Amino acid sequence: MNEQRPAQFRGPGASPAAPAPALNVGFILTDNFTLSPFSLFVDHLRLAADEGDRSRPILARWQIMASKAEPIRASCGVTVSATGPLTDPSAFNYIVVVGGLLHTGPQLDAETVAYLKKAAKLGVSLVGVCTGSFVLARAGLMTGRRCCVSWYHYQDFLEEFPHHTPVADRLFVIDGDRITCAGGGGAADLAAALVEKHIGRSVAQKSRHVLLLDRARPGTEAQPHPPIADLVADDRVRRALLMMEQHMADPLPIADIARRLQLSTRQIERLFQTVMGQRPAEFYRRLRLRYARFLLDTTVRSVTDIALEAGFSDCAHFSRQFKAMHGFTPSDARAHGPGPAAQSMAAQRLFE
Repeated sequence: MNEQRPAQFRGPGASPAAPAPALNVGFILTDNFTLSPFSLFVDHLRLAADEGDRSRPILARWQIMASKAEPIRASCGVTVSATGPLTDPSAFNYIVVVGGLLHTGPQLDAETVAYLKKAAKLGVSLVGVCTGSFVLARAGLMTGRRCCVSWYHYQDFLEEFPHHTPVADRLFVIDGDRITCAGGGGAADLAAALVEKHIGRSVAQKSRHVLLLDRARPGTEAQPHPPIADLVADDRVRRALLMMEQHMADPLPIADIARRLQLSTRQIERLFQTVMGQRPAEFYRRLRLRYARFLLDTTVRSVTDIALEAGFSDCAHFSRQFKAMHGFTPSDARAHGPGPAAQSMAAQRLFE
């Protein structure tokens, strides 16, 4: 099959005489895909595939597949050429869909989506990296599965797929033969985990060391996040903060947050008191009130609408809480209106 491909449509590991590798990965790059997670993933495979830095596809093999021979453009403007057409899915251990920009038109053509559905029927493990999770969900391939997304695209995912429950406090999630990864550096961690599973721990360690990555991060580790969580050393508190940020309009009970972190309510109360100097419920309320102040300073939405967006069902209660924290009412804030300096500092105040 491979020997019949046009020369420009061949890639590493194309020789049919080569022995079967321990790990064989097919890549599908979407239009405007994100280059960094793709390159990190491929380099882990490259370094794991051979001794030293010789890059021969012996223990691992990879192929960039496409329905057409035209180069595929990354979101940064770099183009990558496919190394082969859409190959029999059963030839791969994993088929990795690397996503990127969400709102620039279709990410994949109908032929490629049909190929992914065929692969799913054959039981091939499908991997969505970055917004590749959106591609798999749009194809109906994530129904009933946990789906990891970047915190940055959490709300986008909820709005497009209201019946799914996205996970945005982890680097990647393995749910049977569906694997989703938030992207960025998390792709390196996922690639290392797959290399370790199929080839061995020492090989995965070698790949990390050559790439100057100091440690293996499990998929359960919290995603790096904006300033509110950046300075928090305790991973459990960071993950709790992520959940709070992701549930402003529909605040989670503290007991629910504790359960998701496999903690008791008493444990999370003690953790927050030690790390944040406040009880979790108090911190959550202040976070929502700061978010409301941000919306008042940067939008023209009504006070009632902002109260609901910040998770307060009673506007009068919201006004009392807001005044207790800020020293003036939401209506006062809206009446005075923010100046240019206030608008430029609004986002910073959200995380103060």
